[in-house]
Amino acid sequence: MRVGVLTGGGDCPGLNAVIRAVVRKGVRQHGFEFVGYRDGWRGPLEGVTMELGIQQCRGILPRGGTILGSSRTNPFKIDNGVEKIKDNLANDGVDALIAIGGEDTLGVATQLADLGVNVVGVPKTIDNDLSGTDFTFGFDTAVNIATEAIDRLHTTAESHHRVLVVEVMGRHAGWIALHSGIAGGANVVLIPEQPFDIQAVCRLVEERFETRYSPIIVVSEGAVPAEGGDMTLVSGEKDAFGHVRLGGIGDRLASEIEGRTGKEARAVVLGHIQRGGTPTAFDRWLATRFGLQAIDAVADGDFGTMMALRGTKIVRVPLIEGTGELKLVSPEEYAEAEVFFG
Repeated sequence: MRVGVLTGGGDCPGLNAVIRAVVRKGVRQHGFEFVGYRDGWRGPLEGVTMELGIQQCRGILPRGGTILGSSRTNPFKIDNGVEKIKDNLANDGVDALIAIGGEDTLGVATQLADLGVNVVGVPKTIDNDLSGTDFTFGFDTAVNIATEAIDRLHTTAESHHRVLVVEVMGRHAGWIALHSGIAGGANVVLIPEQPFDIQAVCRLVEERFETRYSPIIVVSEGAVPAEGGDMTLVSGEKDAFGHVRLGGIGDRLASEIEGRTGKEARAVVLGHIQRGGTPTAFDRWLATRFGLQAIDAVADGDFGTMMALRGTKIVRVPLIEGTGELKLVSPEEYAEAEVFFG
């Protein structure tokens, strides 16, 4: 059997670990051959491939990013995109495809599976917002990077008696903000699922200064104020999946706090730092287990499925379970953390 592998969407620590696990087990235990598709769905769409075997996977376990490259290409937005993918898979002699990605990449995989393409999905996103799985790889690395940044910012905030607002990724889900904020001892955590009251935030800031400590506020890029307003945009231009580019809520919030409290406030945007660099041990472990199970699913002919972590076990679930709806922070989970705010 000849198997294609692609990685789509935003890059993520652990992608290379999945590729390595898929190829090593696929070659050694199943006798499969592999072809790597470059730059997400652009690869099978345009027939852009690279050699992919055990030799190409040596030394990639600790590397961030993806040796296959990535993109936000959406074949369903391109004329005859599905037919081109089917033709290129046939021309390359590919019997099955493993798609590693988040809601958009796996959304395409779900639609292709419905159209008869033999596809297996592996969930990837630092946002941890895919339903069907307890955790996605990349999330742990992003949380650790954000937590370390918050730890460092505590000392400089206290030295200068200023408010520091830390903007982290999270378009619709606040998992990174919530986990890193609690782990880093932040005084306020603001997430997209819970519109925030700027006056309440300012009261918490003033209360924090009364204790002679400087406040740290962690905010997801998609957070919005309850008093009105939309998500803060860097650009209104949409990508192939209809997403606008977010960013700027940190600066906007810092300006509001400074204007309302008279306390100096600065914003720090972690941005793509959260995506890059070496994956944590947990993400390497999880990504490897996903890859091992994904190639077994291919060997079993169990297509249209996605690998998922349930407790400590890796199970197969229908692709639609991972892409049907986003996994968001519940009001109960957020309320549980509020005891630490202030």
